[in-house]
Amino acid sequence: MNEMTKIETTLKDWETDQEVRWCPGCGDYAILKAVQRTLPQLGADPKNTVFVSGIGCSSRFPYYIESYGFHTIHGRAPAFATGIKLANPDLDIWLITGDGDGLSIGGNHLMHVLRRNVNMQIMLFNNEIYGLTKGQYSPTSREHTRSPSTPLGSVDHPANPCAFALGSGARFVGRGIDVSKHLPDVLKAAHAHQGAAFIEIFQNCIVYNKDVFDDFAKPKGAEQQQLWLAHGEPMLFGSEKTGGVKGLKLNPQSLSFEVVDVVDGDWQAAGVQVHDATNRMIAHMLVELPFGEFPMPLGVIYDDPAPTYEAAVIEEKARASEGKDTSLAHLLAKGQTWTVSGTASDPV
Repeated sequence: MNEMTKIETTLKDWETDQEVRWCPGCGDYAILKAVQRTLPQLGADPKNTVFVSGIGCSSRFPYYIESYGFHTIHGRAPAFATGIKLANPDLDIWLITGDGDGLSIGGNHLMHVLRRNVNMQIMLFNNEIYGLTKGQYSPTSREHTRSPSTPLGSVDHPANPCAFALGSGARFVGRGIDVSKHLPDVLKAAHAHQGAAFIEIFQNCIVYNKDVFDDFAKPKGAEQQQLWLAHGEPMLFGSEKTGGVKGLKLNPQSLSFEVVDVVDGDWQAAGVQVHDATNRMIAHMLVELPFGEFPMPLGVIYDDPAPTYEAAVIEEKARASEGKDTSLAHLLAKGQTWTVSGTASDPV
C-alpha cells in the first residue's frame, strides 16, 4: 500500500452497476463483499485504486469494483500490474488471480512480481479446479481428483500457493477463507504491508468442486481445524465446546511442530509457540503442515517488509538524471541530425 490521504466512502461507493455474474452460491460473492466492506475502512480512494486481473472466474472482479480496472490476459496480470505501478507509483494496486491463472500459465509472472517485491496486494482465489473452463483439474487440485481432463484421477502432486510465494521471496504471506469473518483482517494487514502482499483465499466452487474445503472451511463446525495466526499471540485453536483448546508446540530436537492439549487456558505450561510473523523459517514450517494431523494455518503467516521494487527504480532514475537535462526534445536534437525536405513527387 501507499501513504495516502484517507477519504470517507461506504460499501455502496465501491459497487458498480454491472450485473455480478458468478454461479449462485459461488464463494467469489463473499470475497467481493469482504473487499467492498474493507476498502472504506482503509480510507481508500476509488480514483486512486486499480484492480488488475487475468483470466478465470475470479478475474471478473474488476467489473464489480467501482474503481479503475484492467481485465487482462491469461496469467499476465502481474506484468500489467507491475507496469501500472511503475508508471504511477502512487496508485493502490490490487491483483486478482486464481489457482489456474496464477500458478499454471501465470506461475512465471507471479514468481517475478513476488521476488521483485512490487508494492501491491495479490489475492489468489484457490478453488482447486478450473471453474471457468468447465472443471478441469488445476495446479492445486489434490491427487486423484477426477475431472474432465483427468477422468481416472489426477496423478499430479498439487502446488502449495503459500509455499510457492515464500519460495519466490514474498515478504508477506496470508491465508483466508471466502466466507470467514476474519478475511477482512487479513486484507487490512496485507494493505498495511509495504511491498508485495500475497493472500491465498480458499474459495468454494459450487459447481465443479463443491465443499472440497469443508473439513476446515465450512461456516459452522470447522473451528477445531482452523489455526488463526496473529503476531505475538500463541498458536491456539479449537474451543471447549468443540473438543478442547489445543496449540502448536515446537519440538527443539526435531525442529518440528506438535499438537498439544491446553488445560485450563494455561498455554505457557503446555509450551505453545508464540507466533512471530517475521520468522521466515516458522512461516515455511506452517505452510507445509499436513492438514488432518494439524489444523489449517490461516491469517497473517509471514510479514517482514523489505525495500520495494518501484522505490529502487525511482531512486535509480533520480541518480541517472541528476544534473542532466532530461528534456526529451533536447535529447532528440542532440548529436548528428538532418532535415528531410522535398515532396513525394521528387525522384528518389
